[in-house]
Amino acid sequence: MNNVRPKKALGQHFLTDESVAKRIADTLEPYKELPVIEVGPGMGVLTKYLLAEGHDVKVAEIDEESVGYLRHHYPELHGRILQADFLRLDLAHVYPGGKPFAVIGNYPYNISSQIFFHVLEYRDQVRVCSGMLQKEVAERLAAAPGTKARGILSVLLQAWYDVEYLFTVPPSVFNPPPKVQSGVIIMRRNGVASLPCDEKAFKTVVKTVFGQRRKTIRNSVRPLLAPGAPMPDSPLLAMRPEQLSVEQFIELTELLRPSRK
Repeated sequence: MNNVRPKKALGQHFLTDESVAKRIADTLEPYKELPVIEVGPGMGVLTKYLLAEGHDVKVAEIDEESVGYLRHHYPELHGRILQADFLRLDLAHVYPGGKPFAVIGNYPYNISSQIFFHVLEYRDQVRVCSGMLQKEVAERLAAAPGTKARGILSVLLQAWYDVEYLFTVPPSVFNPPPKVQSGVIIMRRNGVASLPCDEKAFKTVVKTVFGQRRKTIRNSVRPLLAPGAPMPDSPLLAMRPEQLSVEQFIELTELLRPSRK
């Protein structure tokens, strides 16, 4: 069967460098006890290394042509190819009973942020998540407090995962080459079972202040306060959102609780 034609509408950039593929697959080497779901395997450049290393692999692929290629070239995936949009997959159904699992992929750049929001919904099961995405987005996920790259996903993911930027990948190792560099990350589940604040309020605070990131927090949180409610007094309010750690966002959420709408 011929190679799959990359489709722009699906954001497909097929990795052609075998050494890079192996390095990405190797990120899950310490987690062989976990079943793995690979997102968007395309022609299986990561898949073959995951299989060779003994991982229990399922793949989620929306592209019918890629699914046909995988079925032809990887008969060991029989019954393990999920022809579906990963963003619509109920991962708790794929791995029932709260079974822990890992996620990996050469993630489509156009939906990579959505993929990580989806992973976050299953944080009690996703013990580790690794893979490649646009370098700018990868740096954002791993960004520490005080760095310009820090954003909404940085904080929401780092509340539950230790995120590490691993290495950079040039455009020349893809077909077709993307216009940007790529970055490989790994996220390992931390020991946080629940946040010491209302999680919905935490998300609202994070999204609100990053929505006006040039403002100080004092000015960006005003719309969250009830009419006539006093503005709390705290040094946090003089800071900008990218300066705050996860713990400080939790503190801010609790600080605003009595005054919120």
